[in-house]
Order: sequence, then C-alpha cells, then structure tokens
Amino acid sequence: MTRRAEARSSRALHRQGLRRTLRMVLPHLGEHKLLIVVGLLALLGDVAFRVLEPWPVKFAVDAVTEALGAQINETIDSSHNVEGMLVFWAFALALIVGGRAFCSYASTIAFAKTGVKVAARLRTRVFDHIQALSLRYHSKASIGDTSQRLVGDMGRLQEVAVTAGLPMVGNLLTLVTLLIVVLILNPLLAIIVLLTGAGYLLFSRVLSPKITSASRSTRKGEGRLVGDAAEALGAIRVVQSYGLEERVASGFAAGNAKALKAGIKARRLAAQLERSTDLLVGISTAVVLGLGGWQVLQGSMTPGDMVLFLMYLKIAMKPLRDMAKYTGRIARATASGERIADLLDEEIEIQDPAHPFPLGRVTGELTFWNLSAKDHRGTPLFENLNLNIPAGQRVGLLGPSGAGKSTLAGYLLRLADPDSGSVLVDGYSARNVTRADLRGNIAVLLQESVLFSTSVRENIRYGRQGASDAEVEEAARQAGAHDFIMTLPEGYETELGNRGDTLSGGQRQRVAIARALVRDAPIILLDEPTTGLDPASRGVVESSIRELTRGRTTVAITHDLSMIQGLDRVLWLEDGGIREDGTPAELLADPDSQLARWAASQRGATDSESEDQPDTAEPAATVPLGLQTMVAASPVAVPASTSVDRTERVSR
Repeated sequence: MTRRAEARSSRALHRQGLRRTLRMVLPHLGEHKLLIVVGLLALLGDVAFRVLEPWPVKFAVDAVTEALGAQINETIDSSHNVEGMLVFWAFALALIVGGRAFCSYASTIAFAKTGVKVAARLRTRVFDHIQALSLRYHSKASIGDTSQRLVGDMGRLQEVAVTAGLPMVGNLLTLVTLLIVVLILNPLLAIIVLLTGAGYLLFSRVLSPKITSASRSTRKGEGRLVGDAAEALGAIRVVQSYGLEERVASGFAAGNAKALKAGIKARRLAAQLERSTDLLVGISTAVVLGLGGWQVLQGSMTPGDMVLFLMYLKIAMKPLRDMAKYTGRIARATASGERIADLLDEEIEIQDPAHPFPLGRVTGELTFWNLSAKDHRGTPLFENLNLNIPAGQRVGLLGPSGAGKSTLAGYLLRLADPDSGSVLVDGYSARNVTRADLRGNIAVLLQESVLFSTSVRENIRYGRQGASDAEVEEAARQAGAHDFIMTLPEGYETELGNRGDTLSGGQRQRVAIARALVRDAPIILLDEPTTGLDPASRGVVESSIRELTRGRTTVAITHDLSMIQGLDRVLWLEDGGIREDGTPAELLADPDSQLARWAASQRGATDSESEDQPDTAEPAATVPLGLQTMVAASPVAVPASTSVDRTERVSR
C-alpha cells in the first residue's frame, strides 16, 4: 500500500470512528436539553463579550493619540476631557471582561454537567449491555480489557467531552463571528486570518488521523496490560508458588513498552499540531503588525484600529491554538469511543421474548426435548437428545470432560441456547419466558463459591434481595454456617475480602449454600460443589447440601461418590448422548456399567483423590455461574429409551 493510500485509509478510519462515537453519545444529549440551552446561551454571551472586548482599548488609544496632537478623524471627540474618557473606557472594559467571565463560567458548568451526566448514563448502558452478553463472549473476552473500556476509556471520553468537545463549539462560534467582524472592518487583514485558518485545517487534516491511529494502539495496549495484570494478580498464588514473577513481569514490561511507544507517538503528533498552529499564529501576527502599521502611516487606519485588529487577531488565534490542542484530545478520545462502540456492537445472543408467558413459581419438572447443538468449533455436541426429570427428583450428571454436562446446565439457566430443540420448565419453553422468571426459580451452587466484598449477611441476601435478617440467619443455620459466622469479628456484619478469600473453602461453600437456601427456589443446580474440600469440610457441606436439595428438583454435576449415592437417579453422558440412566444402586451393582467401573477406580484411590482424579473430572469453574462454555464432544447417539414426547407443550 502506498503512503497516499495509507493516508486515505487512516483518514477514513478516523472519520468512521468519530461518526461511531457521535452516534453513541448524541442520543443521550436529548435527555439534558435545558442544560444544553443554558450552556449555548451563555456561550453566545461569551462570544459577544469577546467581540466587544477590544473596542474600549481602541477608543482609549485613539483618545490618547488625539490628545497628543495627532489628527484622527474616525474616533470619538475626547479632546476636552481625555481623563474622563479613559476612566469611562476602563470601566467599560472591566464590565465587558466581567460579563465574559460570568458567561464563560456558566457555559463551562452547564456543559460540564451535561458531559458528566451523559457519560454516567452511557457507562450504565454499556455495563448493562456487558452483563447481557452471553458466556460465549465472556469466555473469550479479557476481564481486564473490558474493565478498561468501561472505566478508563469512558473516563477519557467524558473528560474530552467536557474539556475539548463542548469548548470547541464555543471556539468555532468565536472564530466565525470575529471573521465576519474583521471582514467588515478591513478585508485585507481578514484575508490573513482566513489563510491562517486554512493552514490549521490542512495540518489538522493530515495529523488528526495519525493521532487517532496511535491513540487506538495505545488504548488497545493499555487494555491488554490491564488484562495481563488482572490475570497475574488473580493467580498470584500460582505465580509465587512456581517462581513465575520474573516471567510474568517480563511479559508485562514488554506490553508496557509497546503501549508506551504508541502513547509517545500520539503525544508527539499532537504536539506537532499545536506547535505548527503556534507558528502560523506568530507569522499572522507579524504580518498584521506590518500591514497595520503601514496603513496607519498612510492614514487609512488609526492607531486604535491597529490595536483593535491585533487584539482581534489574538482573540481569533486563541481558538485556533485551542482547537489544535483539542483536536489531539478529540482524536485520542475517538480511539476510546471506538472501543466502547465495539462493546455496544457485540450482539446480545440471549434476549427475552417480546411477549413472554408469566412463569411464576414452578414445581420443577424439567425436559430437554429434541436438543441438538454444536460446540464453538462446529463439532456436533448433541443431536436430538431427550431427557425428562420429574419435579422433586435429584439427578446426577457424570461423564468425561467435554460430554456436555455443563452445557446442559447452561441451557437450563439460559446462559446459552441450543441450535435446535427446547428446554422446558413445567412445560414452558425457556425461550418463551423472561430470564428473570426462569432464573428466579433456580438456585446455583458452584465448585468455586463466588462471594463478594461485602458483609456475610449481604452475601447470603444476594440469594433473595427481599429476605429479612431473620430469614438470612435461619438459612445460615440450615446450611451449618451460623456457628462459624458468629465467631467472626463482627458476626454477620463482617466484611469479606476479595471473593471471600478471608474464609476457608468449606466456610465459603456453606455461605453459598445459605444463599441458595434463602432463595427458596424449587430447582437446584449443583456444579462440583464438594471438589477440593478436605474430608471434614466435605462432610459438613454434604450435610448442608442434603438440607438444600430436600424436596427440590436437583441437577448435580459431580464426581463425588458419596454425593452420587444420595441421589435418586444418575445419568452417564458420553459421546454426545446419555449412555446410562438409572438409580445409583442399580448402576453400581452392574459391574459392566461405566458408573461401577468409575466407582471402583475411586475406591482404589488414595486419600489425596483430588490429585488422582480420572479424566472424568470437570475443570474448575472459570466463568460466571461456573459453567464451562460450549465444551467439545464427539458425535452423538441418543438411546431411544431416554426419549420423551413433549411436542404438544413446546408451544407454551
């Protein structure tokens, strides 16, 4: 690609990015019409006072010049009272400057409030959009980079809107108004202002796209840096345990150097634009001074007129300087705006239906009907899979990694949708009810209990926001968590650390069970809830889980033999289908069953079974709700015995 073609491409990308940013921001401006009108009126007042500001100086200079004996025709006669005229024009200048300062303050405040409110509204919109994106997106996206867009890029967009975008409107108004005034007063000198403005536009056209491109690279690099830092700090135990500090630090330093280089380039280009504009302004001032002095000597201008033009030139050139400075900021903000727009352009795969059926509280009957799906590589995962779970039945899902256990759980929560077929709850298709109604009937317990940096009480109350303190404490008692909570420094009001790391694994799991209990949902979804716990903690947690699942439909993804023996039914998933379906006693009694062979290997393992888990163990949860995203599987074959005819209820 030639240099000219690269320049055209860069300019096209810059314009496209600016348009995308404006389309994203402008709809929110209509919510603040009053503030914008006040700001524009104050801005017009500021422009008017700027135009008036040089005139008292002109009249004062002409008055003094005339008093010294010069013959001046185009001025106010002040020969009889020069001192009075000087006082009058000084007072007038003070009033004009004061009025301009007041209008400038009012417009700045109005536009600043507008910018902050629009940015806050946009940030909320972006955050809501991020939360609505599917696990397919979150499994690929960097949490650090997404956070950087939400906070860093949004902050830059807000700052530039207040400090550059809105003031630039005032500068353009000032420049156009002064150009009209100067054209009326002295067309020859006005040409100099026009040429200066044209020179600025030329420099801006060449450099702005380059600034945007460099800033885009900078923001992407910074996003990767935040992602790398978040990943390293999130795995700090592994990093320190394996002595990976230098390796991680070297990778971070390399990314930091790359982002620094792009940042320096953006700043250098912005400084080049500003200094080029300063040079144009300096040359223009010199030309006006020379031509104006010559016209004064010729008698076609008064000394006051020359001072007036020099002041107008100074006032007109200030917007040009500011625009050069703002152009660099806006170019950098455009790169941030593009990154935010990219987030908003991500398609929301899982949406509520336009006319949902009211679900209410369900009994808990679950049906997976004619389910077909492929993984993210296009490999068949399920094909016409059918499964019915009666209300109140406790079912375990077992099988090797990639068999689709977590995928089925994700379909139940509607974190993703199958390619075809339906997931039914009490006969209602999950696609035909709202996600809130569906998920409100399900409580989830994960292998890695996700707690938040708030009090123990609030962590439990997250299960049901309206739960009373008494209900929270009763749920904790049922989960076997009340006693250890009361030993904490502030009991239920104790603030937990990041992800609840101030508690042991068993304690975190019991708090999570209490959260599920207070939800009082008819359907319970368990995802390896006892994996990684020591035997003592596992016993307490299993007792709490039995309390949680009593009388509720339960789907348990587990490879804990003691948990399996407490279930009503066990399904072995493999090769995309249900290979075994029966009670734990029946399957364990059959020496040829997959479950029996697996159980035998478990019994022969040492107490450190977490180190010796067979290939059937699922990976630890790394995404919200602990469900691995669209794992791979082999071609499917569904036994006819598992099919269930529920076609007449899918339409609901």
